Amino acid sequence: MAQGRRGARLALVLIVLLLGTAGIVTWGIQARIKTAAAVKQQTLELAVPTVSVVRPKRGAMKDEVVLPGNIQAFTDSPIYARASGYLKGWQVDIGARVKAGQVLAEIDAPELDQQVRQAEAALAQSRAALEQARAMHEQGRTNEELAKVTAQRWSNLLGKGAVSRQENDQYQAQYQAQLANVQALEKAINAAQSTVSSEEANLARLRELQAYEIVKAPFDGVITARNTDVGALVNAGNGGPAQELFHMASTATLRVYVRLPQVYSRSAVPGVTAELVLSEFPGRRFAGKLVRNAEAIDPATRTLLIEVDVDNRSGALLPGAYAAVHLKLPAAAPSLILPVNALLFRTEGLQVGVVSPEGRVELVSVILGKDYGTEVEVVSGIAEDDRVIVNPPDSLTSGVTVRVAETEGR
Repeated sequence: MAQGRRGARLALVLIVLLLGTAGIVTWGIQARIKTAAAVKQQTLELAVPTVSVVRPKRGAMKDEVVLPGNIQAFTDSPIYARASGYLKGWQVDIGARVKAGQVLAEIDAPELDQQVRQAEAALAQSRAALEQARAMHEQGRTNEELAKVTAQRWSNLLGKGAVSRQENDQYQAQYQAQLANVQALEKAINAAQSTVSSEEANLARLRELQAYEIVKAPFDGVITARNTDVGALVNAGNGGPAQELFHMASTATLRVYVRLPQVYSRSAVPGVTAELVLSEFPGRRFAGKLVRNAEAIDPATRTLLIEVDVDNRSGALLPGAYAAVHLKLPAAAPSLILPVNALLFRTEGLQVGVVSPEGRVELVSVILGKDYGTEVEVVSGIAEDDRVIVNPPDSLTSGVTVRVAETEGR
């Protein structure tokens, strides 16, 4: 009995030891599984980049937009020669202000002058031939009248039996011949008249070309370039490239072209006032007015091309200059403010990274307004509730998942 009890106790001890060992092994395996899961979760969390975001601040409501503008002449035209020859002389140089019709240069074109004289002689010859044809026509009509009277007389005599039929037929045939001759002479007059008209047109054409030997200003303006000199061969484009003699610009009124962001496009109506500010005129502003727009948004830049006309009768402004254009828009336009370190400079243009509610990044193109140093005005591209990434990495792309570390206030 004692041995049976000792065996039962030994079996119980063994069972307890086995259960303890199994529990220790199970606890170790579970601990390792939890550790591996934690490491995996931590690895996945580390694989998701963490970014800081900021929400755009609302800028002040303003009715003025400042944009760069390109000043151009109201009319800008090259002056070419219409007659070929040699430059006899020029009367104006660069910077000269001229009036419409003022002589700029004279061209010596002896070949053209000779063609004019030849055309005049040909016209005189054609007119003489016309006069001769008319004289022959008058003579032919006289002969036709005489033949008609004679034919009528012989027809009457034939009715009385005083002459033979053969003699009457002879005079009747003479009348018909004179009648046909008059018709032929009338056609000759028409042909001679056509020749005269052709010669007159040719002479008029050559005289108009001859008038181009005097190069005149087509409008009031200033000479911005002179590309010829006395004795230079002037080619009017006959058998070779035409040469620009002068370049003129009309500067009494200047056009200023401005690309207006799409957000302001509805306010860009004719009549909007504008002011030009140039660095070479500190403290001075030039008044202008919006006169027209392109009526289409440029899909590449999302801007509207507008034209502002400026009175420049004083001559202070120069075509080709740069100006800051202050547009007085009729209605206030909202703007948003972002820190400059939120901008991405890409080949597609300026962009910012916006984090969606799902935590995905979307790169958005933006259009800037004013630069405040550490902050910039954004006039198009983002909304007030967007979460914009601050200090975005250069490798940031659309569609990636990120973790937001903190959200700054407005």
